Amino acid sequence: MFDRLVGNQRARDVLRRMLEQGRVPGALIFAGEEGVGKKLFALELAKALNCRSPRGVEACDECSACVRTGRLAAEAKMGADAGGLINWSEHQDVGLVRPEKRFITVEQARAVEREMNFRPYEGAARVLIIEEAERLNDASGNALLKTLEEMPPTAHLILLTARPASLLPTIRSRCQVVRFAPLTAAEIEDYLVQHKKRAGAEARLAALLAQGRLGRALALNLDAYRQQRDAMLAVLEALAARPDRVQLLRAAEDLSDAKRKDDYEPSLDALELLIHDAWRLALDPAAQIVNEDLRERLRKSCGGVTNRRVAAWLARIEELRAQLAVNVNRRVATDALFLSLAAVPAG
Repeated sequence: MFDRLVGNQRARDVLRRMLEQGRVPGALIFAGEEGVGKKLFALELAKALNCRSPRGVEACDECSACVRTGRLAAEAKMGADAGGLINWSEHQDVGLVRPEKRFITVEQARAVEREMNFRPYEGAARVLIIEEAERLNDASGNALLKTLEEMPPTAHLILLTARPASLLPTIRSRCQVVRFAPLTAAEIEDYLVQHKKRAGAEARLAALLAQGRLGRALALNLDAYRQQRDAMLAVLEALAARPDRVQLLRAAEDLSDAKRKDDYEPSLDALELLIHDAWRLALDPAAQIVNEDLRERLRKSCGGVTNRRVAAWLARIEELRAQLAVNVNRRVATDALFLSLAAVPAG
């Protein structure tokens, strides 16, 4: 049932209305940021279309069709009849298409066309969900168009995407769009607590760090984040007072260590969050911040955090991020970044 899902009441109402009117489109685009629950809503719609004991127009979540559809996950076995190109749930009429490496291939798009033309094996509808649909390139997108133009009444295709504008206009014009918004921190925190994923201050921190994405909150490694954050807090403290260039160069050396390359960009994320938190406290000592457990340390640093400095610091960090797209020497680039941050005047 849709009520067990988190947030996005408007999308929930739209899907319920489609089911009540018996007018679920053959092709849908679920558009919204990664981790806001698009796939969960798509699976719930697939359940509702095939449920054996529906409650009104929604799925019961208890019959064998609902239970087997709900098991659609990364480890689901590949469908041999589709040449291994579609990931099937235990329900024979519900499947998932994921990009192969960088793109969704022409072969996958053609497999979707074949499967959509079959009548349902055991339920009332065939439902295929395409994850990261923005990874359809021109060739696979054009191959999918034939499917969209000739959708059988018992077939439904749901495209999940964080970037609907990246889809071919001809695809967008043949699909009804359902938009999904980021969740509130309170909604994510309530979910984490109710489902015993996290509790107390940890649930609150994860909810704030998730930035509206439940999937991110569930995947967060808070121990790793705290280690990255502690290192970056030392950088902020060295910047906010009289800049300590020796300490900054040591921090740059640690950050750019090849053994910690996976921590590099998450550490920059943590530094930007700390800068934002210190800035909020400089403007309002009672402001809500993400790193609430560091409020006192950040309050001591916020005197050196001015509007001019914050704007310059964030701009220079983003400039470094752009350089990471090319083959730059991270040690040299990080040294240069931290020294340039120290050079920004307070006034």
